[in-house]
Amino acid sequence: MAVRIKNYINGKWINSVSGKTLERRNPANTSEVVTIFPRSDKRDVDTAVKAARTAFEKWSRTPAPKRGHYLFKAAEILEQRKNELGKIVTKEMGKILPEGLGDVQEAIDTCYYFAGEGRRLQGETVPSELANKDAKTVREPIGVFGLITPWNFPIAIPSWKIAPALVCGNTVVFKPSQFTPLCATKFVEIFDEVGLPSGVLNLVHGTGSEIGDEILKHKEVDAISFTGSTATGARIKELCAATGKEAACEMGGKNAIIVMDDANLDLALDGAIWGGFGTSGQRCTAASRLILHEKIFEKFLTKFVSRAKKLKLGNGLQKTTQMGPVVNEEQYIRVLNHIEIGKKERAKLLTGGKPAKTKEKGYFIEPTIFIGKPGMHIEQEEIFGPVVTVLKAKNLEHAIQIANDTKYGLVSSIYTQDVNKSARAEKELKTGLVYINAPTIGAEIHLPFGGIKASGSGHPEAGGRGGAIDTYSSVKVIYRDYSGKLQRAQIDVKYD
Repeated sequence: MAVRIKNYINGKWINSVSGKTLERRNPANTSEVVTIFPRSDKRDVDTAVKAARTAFEKWSRTPAPKRGHYLFKAAEILEQRKNELGKIVTKEMGKILPEGLGDVQEAIDTCYYFAGEGRRLQGETVPSELANKDAKTVREPIGVFGLITPWNFPIAIPSWKIAPALVCGNTVVFKPSQFTPLCATKFVEIFDEVGLPSGVLNLVHGTGSEIGDEILKHKEVDAISFTGSTATGARIKELCAATGKEAACEMGGKNAIIVMDDANLDLALDGAIWGGFGTSGQRCTAASRLILHEKIFEKFLTKFVSRAKKLKLGNGLQKTTQMGPVVNEEQYIRVLNHIEIGKKERAKLLTGGKPAKTKEKGYFIEPTIFIGKPGMHIEQEEIFGPVVTVLKAKNLEHAIQIANDTKYGLVSSIYTQDVNKSARAEKELKTGLVYINAPTIGAEIHLPFGGIKASGSGHPEAGGRGGAIDTYSSVKVIYRDYSGKLQRAQIDVKYD
């Protein structure tokens, strides 16, 4: 039976003003309605923003360690409910259960980490060039944050944004993906349960076109944090620039794994399968390009195709399932269209390339592998599905050149046992994250996460300084002169 959920505004669970609803179906079984949720509009956004604005003054003055304590309590409840929430992730989004549980674990880790940041929101104290004067920086909240999150990590990514936003003293209007509304609701329920003050965190369900734009344009929203496609992120940056809002956008990727001729091939094979087909390729960090040294090209490719063919597709709640469906019909059609473009480009299709036959009625696509060439559509465009393009490289320099030749710059990986090659690669690969002897999947929450070029703008997600703390706080510089007289920097300074 479908679960009916509501918006959460000013500490209360309420229906949308219009009373209209939308439904979310299980992508592994499209006959099953998982969730019925509000179809909100501008009026709901206005109410949520007003609540967040009213709550901001008191919340921003709440001591940061106390703000962090709410996150600590939320993390404890997340731990207790990990299995329950992991199953909801799998049922609503489609990823296999171990990944659903990993999604929740990431939120647990994030909440514990930023709970600790409540006692570590450091500025810095530096010496003044003048006597009897001190100089320091402190961190201050920005205001009301609009948080817009995707469906592929429906609990983890909201935690990336909500936890640092709250601990830094901001209030929040949270718009989750319309494809994972139940996951978002269950996450917010925990903050309600721990007694977070009314108005500090507000949840508004609905479509991007109906309420996402309203959040972006709202005069009382001070800043935006967005995770999603590069095209949408570019539009968000334009809208925010026009209204003077700060915006942090974590966007797409066309990530590459390089396998050198001296690599541990069995290890690299495990990484390529996980990087290419984990979450059915629906990660911004998915390894959709595989660059193989010409000396091991045929040998590695034969093993890679064989492993991909053996992947068991099905409902992610079944223990034997290794790859679930794509998230919805739109994504299903989009991925198949990209595959058809690859065929028309005369990329060599080695396996897959069509809908998968399964017992379930869902959006299943076979793991698909092409041999391609640099510049092809399937080698350049983010597909966000179980599709990998394999390319041949003459040497390390050539492999790095291929990897960097894209508008994206999120993550890259190299498998080699030569420390000199790995050192050169980590320096020359033009991505925000680089993995050595590991796939492109596996970021940890205590380090910043984000890309360059078309993969991101603003400060990265996660992590402390250099990451989320810089996104969700501003730096104030304070000078205190206790000399009792006028002192002029750069003018009255004397060095004898």
